[in-house]
Amino acid sequence: MNKFIIAGIGELLWDVLEESEELGGAPVNFSYHANSLGAKGYAISTVGDDRRGKAALAVLEKRKMSTRYITVRKGAVTGYVLANVDDKGVASYSFPDDVAWDHLTLAEPTLSLAKEVDAICFGSLGQRSPKARLAIVSFLQATRPDTLRIFDINLRQHFYTTEIIQNSLKLANVLKLNNEELEVLGVINDIKGDERSLLKKLVEKYNLQLAVLTRGGKGSLLVSPAEISSHPGCPTNIVDTIGAGDSFTAATALGLLRGYPLSTINDHANRVAAFVCSQKGAMPLLPVDLRENISKTVQLS
Repeated sequence: MNKFIIAGIGELLWDVLEESEELGGAPVNFSYHANSLGAKGYAISTVGDDRRGKAALAVLEKRKMSTRYITVRKGAVTGYVLANVDDKGVASYSFPDDVAWDHLTLAEPTLSLAKEVDAICFGSLGQRSPKARLAIVSFLQATRPDTLRIFDINLRQHFYTTEIIQNSLKLANVLKLNNEELEVLGVINDIKGDERSLLKKLVEKYNLQLAVLTRGGKGSLLVSPAEISSHPGCPTNIVDTIGAGDSFTAATALGLLRGYPLSTINDHANRVAAFVCSQKGAMPLLPVDLRENISKTVQLS
């Protein structure tokens, strides 16, 4: 069976922690986990020709990720973020301006990839510069009508506007967000209610196939036009939460492409995310039971 082609487009950066640096960025984390879970996962971004840029490409190649769609910008500073992890393992971030991924451009091979992807994940942070926003929108508009276009809203600091969020929702057919981001969308769209009613209204307003709400240690809620699935989450010993949400999104994308029920997708995605929380960094090696085809590891309901 041919592998699904899945990509993440936007920021590639180093999470600079107190004692180490870990490669990350939501689109890169997403594509790594999609690749680990059995797809052909590709990261689309830009790095500088500096030490961190060269190291990023080396890390991805070591992790068996293609770097074909990562461009190198001469003289640019490769993206990084100052990450602080509290005593509960929850990370907060501080992003510098004008780094390499703010200058994302689409070379011809990348534009050709747009016609091939079965799923593409993008966020608001990657669109903070007009140049990168244009590249991301152009890629999304070039995808097939049946492509999953996943908007992982990923609100960070002041790097978003109402216009960016609403335009992204119009381009997407899957939305992924957390509780704080759901509150923001409620205000922006002038809708009220509990989690379920807010997600239902967003699904209806933007004609979404699915809305995914991750609730930290309290699990997740998946809402489609015809189905709702709530999951309490999986117990785990948290080391840090970096990359857990991106792994959840990757598992969800694979489950949707394979046509599994929401309850099955929700369970598998929670188990993947719980494991990532138990490890250091955004891209740990997933154990075999999580990497195998979901049909072999999760009972269909």
